[in-house]
Amino acid sequence: MITIISLAYPTLEVPTLEVEENHVMRQMFFLLILSVFTLPGIGQSQKTDVLVIGGGVGGTAAGLQAARSGVKTIIVEEGPWLGGMLSAAGVSAIDGNHELPSGIWGEFRQRLYNYYGGPSKVATGWVSNTQFEPRVADSILKSMAAAEHNLTVLYGYAPASVTMKNGVVAGASFKNIKTGKLIKIDASQTIDATELGDVMKMAGVPYSLGMEAGSTTGETVGVDQTNDIVQDLTYVAILKDYGRDRDCTIAKPRGYDPHEFDGSNSDYYKDQTRKKPTVDAQKMLDYGKLPNQKYMLNWPNYGNDTYLNIVEMDPAQRTRELEKAKQQTLRFVYFIQKDLGFKHLGLTNDEFPTTDRLALIPYHREGRRLKGIVRYTMTQIANPFDQDLYRTGISVGDYPIDHHHKKNLSAPQQLEFYPVPSYNIPLACLIPETTDGLIVAEKGISVSNVANGTTRLQPVVMLTGQAAGALAALCVKENNTARNTEVRAVQSELLAYKAYIMPYNDVRPDHPYFKSIQRVGATGILRGKPTPHAWANQTWFYPDSLVNAQTFVKDVKTVLPVNGKITSQHLSLGEAIILLQTVNINIPVEETVRLKYKAWGWKDADPSHLLTRGELAKMIDELFDPFSIPVKHSGELVKD
Repeated sequence: MITIISLAYPTLEVPTLEVEENHVMRQMFFLLILSVFTLPGIGQSQKTDVLVIGGGVGGTAAGLQAARSGVKTIIVEEGPWLGGMLSAAGVSAIDGNHELPSGIWGEFRQRLYNYYGGPSKVATGWVSNTQFEPRVADSILKSMAAAEHNLTVLYGYAPASVTMKNGVVAGASFKNIKTGKLIKIDASQTIDATELGDVMKMAGVPYSLGMEAGSTTGETVGVDQTNDIVQDLTYVAILKDYGRDRDCTIAKPRGYDPHEFDGSNSDYYKDQTRKKPTVDAQKMLDYGKLPNQKYMLNWPNYGNDTYLNIVEMDPAQRTRELEKAKQQTLRFVYFIQKDLGFKHLGLTNDEFPTTDRLALIPYHREGRRLKGIVRYTMTQIANPFDQDLYRTGISVGDYPIDHHHKKNLSAPQQLEFYPVPSYNIPLACLIPETTDGLIVAEKGISVSNVANGTTRLQPVVMLTGQAAGALAALCVKENNTARNTEVRAVQSELLAYKAYIMPYNDVRPDHPYFKSIQRVGATGILRGKPTPHAWANQTWFYPDSLVNAQTFVKDVKTVLPVNGKITSQHLSLGEAIILLQTVNINIPVEETVRLKYKAWGWKDADPSHLLTRGELAKMIDELFDPFSIPVKHSGELVKD
């Protein structure tokens, strides 16, 4: 099997607009050659362990992780780029997870730092701590994929049908978008990583689309009736500063009226019935400022958001409808150039290999959402320790719930989102209720419409994709189904690759107790403190704080069969030894502590020493391994 990875093309400093079309033509020619070249390498029929349909941010992470976990994997992507919304869709300003550098997301960000020269070089706009050029993201992800000998990437093929065998998903067939030729790929496990959840539809797997009534989800957000309304989408453009003496103004788009964008910024605010803008034109642009004097246009306030519900349309219908979104963005570009006076900012000539210079694909915020074994809601995110699902976490996020509905007046405009902390997504959200052979990633996981407002962001989708890849690989190696694969096995695989299963922003992967804290935290013995916090929500573990003895005794009894009580405020080592010895008299707790305390990084083993939460997590993890107690998809522990 041949791995096909497209070559990254360099940044081009093009002095005149006249030669930019040649650059685009070179890229289009390259893509044509690539699509033809892949046919002999892949063949008309293939078999693989894991088939990932969609090379977006989630699909790429899924493919990388499955391959790293030791199974043969194929990613099939319709377009020429990897990375989906953070590259091909142009949303190259990361939303959230700045303090949660988990797994492949942390690895990807570090590669961005390496490319640009450090964190400060990508903190270029005020919407994000991490902003970059879309083509750079594509190049980085392709280089990561090229390093995996178990991974094949096939470009230029769209899913045509799903193969079902006795009700089990067993692969899929694909159509070459240039030639129309079909290929068939059989797989032990298939991952739906499409932008809109197209594979689950083809497989006949139940899903939701649109908003659910609060009576269905238990969420009190002001949605009284279930409907099919999805979030606004955006066709992103990247502008580039060609110099103050240049006029890059595009041709006036048909139907242009500057009133459409009135109120997008304070420099053009004439209609006083509209909400008063809080930023001027320059700050509006700086919102999505990228390195190398480029600007991402993804502006929701009288900007280039568009309401189009194209989810259930066929590909041809989608293409026709999406032209409306493109025209919306081109009108916004013209407004910026003509009416705001930024004529020197032109559509970039060195990003997207498209004839119109817009992104390769639209930014879909929402599509179909799986009806999985578990449905994750805003209520569960807001109160993680009121139920047990946190024990089954496989990806983490910290962004607030953020919905875009301003371009659809039929949508509730004042959704009543209450504050949420950082969170972890349960494994069962990736697994269909009844259908085997299929795992869902990308934005199509089993969450409520409201919860999708935070689980849809790039780092979370990347980490959920990584978890999907780990789950699929374990299914293959154990000859098992996703629903019967142990939660703890998937979590252990993710921890081996420095991925978080608990969203502790104060314990990084380089912390000496990182894995112990993650494992013990996921049992509930030592619980973190969830804290809603503006645009970067938090959950604190406090590894260096002293242990509250009363809270510990209460929580440890839910997991380990301890006997006895402690009256002191903070837990000493001696008290911990006496208490934990009651769990299993055959484990020499005190002797083991004396032998291992130096290896654990402790200064001493004095019984009067007041334990920190980090030290206690390490001690419990090493001595009793409570993480090995199986857990159900509901989060309930399976005890003997």
